[in-house]
Amino acid sequence: MKSRFVGFGFGPIQSALFLYEAFRSGNFDRLTVSEIDPRLVSAIRNNKGRYWINIATKTGVERQEIQGIEILNPNDPADRERLLSAIAEATELSTALPNVGCYGAGAPGTVSGLLAAGLERKLHLPHPSAAVIYAAENNNHAAEILEKEIGPAGAAAAGRSLVQTLNTVIGKMSSVVVDEAQIREQELAEISPGAKRCFLVEEFNRILITRIRLPNFERGISVFEEKENLLPFEEAKLYGHNATHALLGYLGHWRGYSFMAEAAADSSLMDFARAAFLQESGEALCQKNEGVDRLFTCATRWSGSSVIRAESLAGMTGWSGQCALPWKPGSPRRATPPAPPPPSPTWPGNSSRPSR
Repeated sequence: MKSRFVGFGFGPIQSALFLYEAFRSGNFDRLTVSEIDPRLVSAIRNNKGRYWINIATKTGVERQEIQGIEILNPNDPADRERLLSAIAEATELSTALPNVGCYGAGAPGTVSGLLAAGLERKLHLPHPSAAVIYAAENNNHAAEILEKEIGPAGAAAAGRSLVQTLNTVIGKMSSVVVDEAQIREQELAEISPGAKRCFLVEEFNRILITRIRLPNFERGISVFEEKENLLPFEEAKLYGHNATHALLGYLGHWRGYSFMAEAAADSSLMDFARAAFLQESGEALCQKNEGVDRLFTCATRWSGSSVIRAESLAGMTGWSGQCALPWKPGSPRRATPPAPPPPSPTWPGNSSRPSR
C-alpha cells in the first residue's frame, strides 16, 4: 500500500533530500509541501508540480527533475484546509526550516499549529495511518521541541501509536544559488524556468534518524538509517563535519577563495583540516563514545567514514558550496591566493601537531 508524504518548508534540504528521496522511492501516492513564499508556490504550480535540483558528485553536477508535487501556501485559507487534510492522511512528514524557532509555539497557522490541527483530524479518522515526523532542523533536541509545541493533539496521537517525532543527523551540504554568473558558469538547473534560483546539494544521503518504535511501521523513504541513540552522531556532525567545514571556510576565505572547491584543491589546507579532524575532533569523540558504534572505534577510520568526512567536505569536483565568508558581486577578488605566512604550530603545512 502506498502512502502520503508532507513536508514543511521548500528549501534545498526539503526539496533535494526528503521530497527527492520520497519521489524516487516510488512508495508514495502523493507528495505535498507547505511553503509560505508565494513566489516559490507560483513557480512550482506554473511548472505543473515539477522542479529541478542540482546534485554535486565526484565527477560533476547532475540535474534531477522531481514531478507530481502539490505545493500549498498555509496563508491561503483554501490551501490551509487541503494541508490539514494532507497531514491527517500522511504517513511520513518532515520539517526542514531555518531553525526550531520557526515552529511557531503552536500558534494557529504556524508549523506546529498546523501539525496539531492535522493530527487532531487524524485522531478522528475511522482508520488512521501511523506517521513519523522527521525534524530536520539543526538542533540536537528538535524532535522534543516540536513535540512540546504541537501539544495535546500530538501527545494523544503518540499515546495511540499514531505518530512519532524523530530527530535527524543530516551531514549533507546544501545551498541556494541565486548569482546569475555562477548559474551560467556551472550550468545549474533553475528550480523552474525563470525562477533565477537553484538548489545545489551534495550527493551524500546517509541520513541518521531516531529508531522508530511504532508497531509494524515501514518507512517509504528507506535510505535513512535508524539509531538507538543519536546524540553521539549529532556531536560527531557538529564537532567533526561542521567544525572541519568551518575551518576550511575561514582559512579558504583568508586565502582569497570564494568556493569550497577552490579550498579542496589546496593540499596544505586539506592536510591541515584532515589532521585537525582526526587528531582533535576524532580522538576526543572516539574516547567519549567508545563502543557506541564502529564509527567511534578508532579515529584513523574517520577519514573513510561516510558519516563524518574530511576530504569530501570540499573535495568533490563540481561542488560549489561557498566558503564561510563568500565573495559578493562588486567586491574585489584576488586573482591568486595569498602566500601563507611563515610556518607555525597552527598553520596548514606544518607537520607538527597544533599546541594546546
